[in-house]
Amino acid sequence: MCGIVGIIGRETASALVYTGLLTIQHRGQDAAGIASFDTRFHIHKGQGLVSSVFTEKNLDKLTGSMAIGQVRYPTVGRGEPEDAQPFYVNVPYGIAMVHNGNVVNLSELKENLLRDKRRRLDSNSDVEAILNVFADALMEINSPAPPSIFTAVRKVFDTVQGAYSVLALIGDAGLLAFRDPSGIRPLVMGRGPSGEYAFASESAALDTMGMVLERDIEAGEVVFVDRDGNFWNWSDCSVAPKTCIFEYVYFARPDSVIDGRSVYHTRISLGELLAEEVKKAGVEPDVVIPIPETSRPAALGLANRLGLPYREGLIKNAYIGRTFIMATQLARQSAVRWKLNPIRSEIEGKRVLLVDDSIVRGNTARGIVSLIREAGAKEIYLASFSPPVIYPCVYGIDMQVRDELIARVNSISEIEKFIGVEKLIYQSLEGLMKGVGCRDLCSACFSGNYPTQITEDLLLRIERERLASKGTL
Repeated sequence: MCGIVGIIGRETASALVYTGLLTIQHRGQDAAGIASFDTRFHIHKGQGLVSSVFTEKNLDKLTGSMAIGQVRYPTVGRGEPEDAQPFYVNVPYGIAMVHNGNVVNLSELKENLLRDKRRRLDSNSDVEAILNVFADALMEINSPAPPSIFTAVRKVFDTVQGAYSVLALIGDAGLLAFRDPSGIRPLVMGRGPSGEYAFASESAALDTMGMVLERDIEAGEVVFVDRDGNFWNWSDCSVAPKTCIFEYVYFARPDSVIDGRSVYHTRISLGELLAEEVKKAGVEPDVVIPIPETSRPAALGLANRLGLPYREGLIKNAYIGRTFIMATQLARQSAVRWKLNPIRSEIEGKRVLLVDDSIVRGNTARGIVSLIREAGAKEIYLASFSPPVIYPCVYGIDMQVRDELIARVNSISEIEKFIGVEKLIYQSLEGLMKGVGCRDLCSACFSGNYPTQITEDLLLRIERERLASKGTL
């Protein structure tokens, strides 16, 4: 999971992209980068947060009226410096590219590009494969005009498997945006006061950039805006869209809108539906406390539905990153105490109902429950507003190793014992789908129904590669 931002039609393009990247920093804390174009390409990227990678001095060098940028959270490779985006090829025309997602046939693409096209890929970043497939197709057509660009993207759709939303700058031509045929990863488009076009993984980035959200880029849609502001689009609607449901559960900011639905109101609805599961569990909590930040709207909806007091019982250190997307188990476990501190007066002697967005490995939840127990809770219940995660995600979330998924290999009573709670309550899959709106969504990590063709051999290969990248194989 990563975040991407792009704009065309504003002389301060890179500064606006920087603002957008700060807004979606939660989508990736490993690396950041920006590419701009005036009469040539200017690229700056590096490891770390947006604010540490960029300075006023290097931003000033990113001149031009069109720019793209990315924040990276690695699910492929070790997240080395050379994997930071944007990536660039100088033939044809010069193309810089960023993406959000995960290419599941990356190994095959790298082999085919070397054998058939003499294109050697030296990074572990899957955007390099997308870029080279696109560049090779565009070079064969030998035209940077929109019909040729659309034909080249169609080649990407036919060749690259997985989830990907992509932004690219094409030399003197313009800015390209497209979303994979299943539309698994989000991408929105907005307009500025002077007619600028802007694109981002989340609508909140458009807000902070001073843009007005127009619509989502549709699944399988390709958009091209030239340097004169002319707009073209083409769409491959052969597959029903399957936006990732985990965007609503965890990744997206609550002030974002995805596929026309408010993430904030969706999470409130999920909390209200979770209240029914709490009633069935027969527990009698004294207080509802969210595990910050994602769970706040759901905890509020749950507390209101049950008529219970909602309290902030855990104070978050804003300078610690999101523990779920930290690279190792040890980092996640250690970060709990760095990140959260309990308010003892809201906890001591009470039966506490904690609300969380999901339980993946169980380590973060275990650490938080330990904090609540030490603060004097009489009993602790944990409610997740998503169902058990029992299948690996191969589309850009670091849940690729099946044995790490606690609900896959343990019963609810075993998970309760491991985490240390008196009762563990899950949202039902039906409740999750209802809360998000019952539309076509990718719920593979909960249901095992993958929107693209995923074989057991492919799952095993992805699992081995992820373990190897973590140094645990």
